[in-house]
Amino acid sequence: MDLIEIYIQEVTRRLPEKSREDIALELRSTIEDMLPADYMEEDVKKVLVKMGNPVTLASGYRERPMHLIGPRYYDLYVSLLKMILPIAGVIALISMIASYFFTYNGEEAILNIIIKVFAEGIWVLIEVGLQVAFWLTLTFAIIERCDKGKDLEPLTMNYNKWTPDDLKNITYIPKKKEIPRSEVYFSLVWTSIWASVYFYANHLLGAYKNEGNGLEFVTPALDHEVLLSYWPFIVIVIGIEIALALYKLFKGQWTYKVAVFNTIHEVLSTIVVIVIMINPNLFQPEFVSFMTDLFSVPAEHFTNWITIGVIFLFVVFGGIAIFDGFRKARIR
Repeated sequence: MDLIEIYIQEVTRRLPEKSREDIALELRSTIEDMLPADYMEEDVKKVLVKMGNPVTLASGYRERPMHLIGPRYYDLYVSLLKMILPIAGVIALISMIASYFFTYNGEEAILNIIIKVFAEGIWVLIEVGLQVAFWLTLTFAIIERCDKGKDLEPLTMNYNKWTPDDLKNITYIPKKKEIPRSEVYFSLVWTSIWASVYFYANHLLGAYKNEGNGLEFVTPALDHEVLLSYWPFIVIVIGIEIALALYKLFKGQWTYKVAVFNTIHEVLSTIVVIVIMINPNLFQPEFVSFMTDLFSVPAEHFTNWITIGVIFLFVVFGGIAIFDGFRKARIR
């Protein structure tokens, strides 16, 4: 069969039926005008190469795009997807974890809770990811088909054409100075976890034993009333931690202001931990007795080791975080 006719067929079969005949006549006339009088098969191939891929040519005749999301909106679509997906995932994960701890009645072993939270967390992230991707893709597909313009120039995040002036709104961030979004999202998740554990420590932290029927909660490690007596300071720390995470997300890089904010958070958190840990009534006597019998150590030594160990870890890691923050802020 004639290559010209096959080519025209490949173009027109992708078009609405009512316009196929007219476009076929137009294409045939255009191709014949480009061919020499006594053309050979090689001449036909050269002309068809100039005409281009039938799929691309057909898309130029269609009123609607042949792609789901085209080059004009693709970069904007991907940018919004990268921005919305992690935020939606973190919010869903925090809500799921909080609901578990707020409804926890202390009857189920903490290990079982952790396994359930981990398994359900994976499913929640997958479900939220699919939902966000579906609705965002559907939105952009509709926008693509409502846009009657032929301009394929990609749009920027402010929905306008790119100009060199857009570069003035972009701050160059050295890689070692950048704050990854994953770090911010992990920080928010971690805040929700430790806050939930703190306020429900009497059900979660303590001594467990296994007598063949799985882990059983024996006694809480910490006095719940003592922990709750410090709730205003804990709420302040949580608020500062969330504000710091959002500020990091907004800035996107380590600056001196971010480093100072981080220092305030680390110093305040360490002070609150020290004040709580040195409270002589913090540990439950039953827990101390259970652990000292288990490890055959004096009760005073056991509580001192835990107190000093926790304070030491907070001071060391807090100091490292402060130093690292200012070190990154100085990078040029």
